[in-house]
Amino acid sequence: MVEQNALREIIEQVLGEMNISGNAAPKPTAAAAAQATTVNTAAATVVEDGFIPDITEVDVRKQYLVENPVNGPAYAELKLHAPCRLAIGKAGSRYKTEAQLQFRAAHSAAQDAVFSGVDNAIIEKMGFFKVDTKCDNKDTFLTRPDLGRQLNEEAVNTLREKCQKNPRVQIYVSDGLSSAAVAANVQDVYPALVQGLKSYGIEVGTPFYLEYGRVGAMDQVSEVTGAEVTCVLIGERPGLITAESMSAYMAYKGTVGMPEARRNVISNIHKDGTPPVEAGAHIAELIKTMLDQKTSGTDLVKA
Repeated sequence: MVEQNALREIIEQVLGEMNISGNAAPKPTAAAAAQATTVNTAAATVVEDGFIPDITEVDVRKQYLVENPVNGPAYAELKLHAPCRLAIGKAGSRYKTEAQLQFRAAHSAAQDAVFSGVDNAIIEKMGFFKVDTKCDNKDTFLTRPDLGRQLNEEAVNTLREKCQKNPRVQIYVSDGLSSAAVAANVQDVYPALVQGLKSYGIEVGTPFYLEYGRVGAMDQVSEVTGAEVTCVLIGERPGLITAESMSAYMAYKGTVGMPEARRNVISNIHKDGTPPVEAGAHIAELIKTMLDQKTSGTDLVKA
C-alpha cells in the first residue's frame, strides 16, 4: 500500500509539472471564454507596424534577385536600360514569391485596363462629347474588331452636327484596348498637342471621345469631318510592364479601306516611356510635316 501511495504521488507530481490532470478540466466561465476569444481575435488581426509594401511600386529595372551571381554588377547595369523581367531569381524550380506576386499584379492590371471603361468625369473635364462605334458593349468590342472600326449611325449624325467642318486637323480620343492609358495620359498629352499645333498656326477641329474604338475608325472619322489630317489618341494593348501605354495614330486625308502604310504612329506614351507632354509636342511636329508635304505614312519624308 505504501508503495502504491508513493507511486501515485510521483505520477501526480509529474502530471502536475506537465499541466495535465487526471481529473476533467473545469469548464471555463462565459466571461473567461469571451476574454480568450477577444485576445485570440486581436492577436490574429494585428499587422506589425501597420504597413504592407506595394509590390506594384517596385522598379523592375533596379530589382536584382539572383543569389551569388557570376557578374552581378554588369547584369544589373544592363537591366537599367529596359524594364524586362530578368534576373528575378528562383527558389528551387519555381520563381521567388516576390517576383511571382509582381507578375500576377501586372497581369491583373492589364486585365483591368482592357475590361474597364474610361471614367465619364475625365471625359467631361476635357470637354469632350461621346459617341460610339457599332459595338454595343465590351464583349462585342473584343470579339468583333471589325465593328470597332465603324461608327454607328447616331455617331455619324452627331459628328456632322457638332464637329467643325473640314478642319486642318481633327483630334479625338478613344479607349481602344486600355482605358487606363486614357485616364493616365490624355489630360497631359492633349493640351500639349493642341498648344503645339497652335504655335505652328494650325487650326484644330472639335475634339470628342469615341467609345469601343479601334484604330481603323479614324478613317471614317476623316471622311465624315473632312479633316486634312486626323489624329486619334488611343489606349494600346496592355503588357506586363505597363497597362497605361497610349499611342497617337495619324493619317493625311484618310479614307475607309486605305492601306495601313498610310498611317504614322507615335507609341509608348506613358510615364516610363515617352512622357505625355513631350509626346504632345512630338505629335504636333509630325502633323505639321504631314500638312507641309501633304502626305503621310511611308510616303512621308523626314526632314
